[in-house]
Amino acid sequence: MAVSAEQYLKPEVIRQVSRLDLRAKFIIEGFIAGLHASPFHGFSVEFSEHRKYTAGDNISDIDWNVYAKTDRFYIKKFEAETNLTGYLAMDLSGSMGYTYRQELTKFEYCISLAAALSYLMIHQQDPVGLVAFDTKIRQSLAPKSKRTQLTNILSLLARLTPSDVTDVTKSLHQLAGMIRHRGLIMLFSDLLDDPDPILKALYRLRYAGHDVIVFHVLDEAEDSFPFDGMVELEDNETKQKLLVDADAMRADYLEELAAFRRRYRKECLSARIDYVPLHTGMPFDKALMSYLLNRQTQG
Repeated sequence: MAVSAEQYLKPEVIRQVSRLDLRAKFIIEGFIAGLHASPFHGFSVEFSEHRKYTAGDNISDIDWNVYAKTDRFYIKKFEAETNLTGYLAMDLSGSMGYTYRQELTKFEYCISLAAALSYLMIHQQDPVGLVAFDTKIRQSLAPKSKRTQLTNILSLLARLTPSDVTDVTKSLHQLAGMIRHRGLIMLFSDLLDDPDPILKALYRLRYAGHDVIVFHVLDEAEDSFPFDGMVELEDNETKQKLLVDADAMRADYLEELAAFRRRYRKECLSARIDYVPLHTGMPFDKALMSYLLNRQTQG
């Protein structure tokens, strides 16, 4: 059965593609196909410096601020873009390897998303680098915009595997000390740790002049808690097991999760950090749109 381009935005479809370079290419092509399929209508006088997006236009020329206001796509009539240096920060914690009846683990979902963003940035001639961390940064690639950089990033991403424990806070502080020039930090993590020190580390990046996007990725089961009856839960990092009554704890769990996300959303908003909550059953386009909206503000 033929697969349409838009289908490649779905995790259950992209899981069937084994090569990471093809995953990245298909995700971006699916995203662009979605832009092409969008309906166009008239626009108001306040957008007179824009014209309608048409098939074949470079998606990096789209005014994402106008899209956010109108849900329609327009191109600026003038060039106002500068290169944006990106840093992909990948959490290697053991909990990232979790999945429950999903096609992709949290880690695989993040790897696929990072690969697609790398593909997009390199094709927009934006330098992009990569760091991977657990208790400290274990792997790193300095940002470059050459086409060969995409091969280097995809090769490293494909070799990464979740480890055991992680220290997001320490690793973000280490990253802040490494970066000498203003850039865009894209964090991929489930954030399953004390939020206070993590938020302080994110604030440090903002105070240093960096833009930050937090891709908070959970498994779909962590998002919805679909369990029934007595179930045994295991901590992915400590391996401790706990027998619980899923029906009795569902409401409390979902309330705690909602509060956890509200805290991140509120604190990130106050620090002008983009907070993007995702789960492994969601198409990739929400995350790609968040990146492009951020990039537009840098022009």
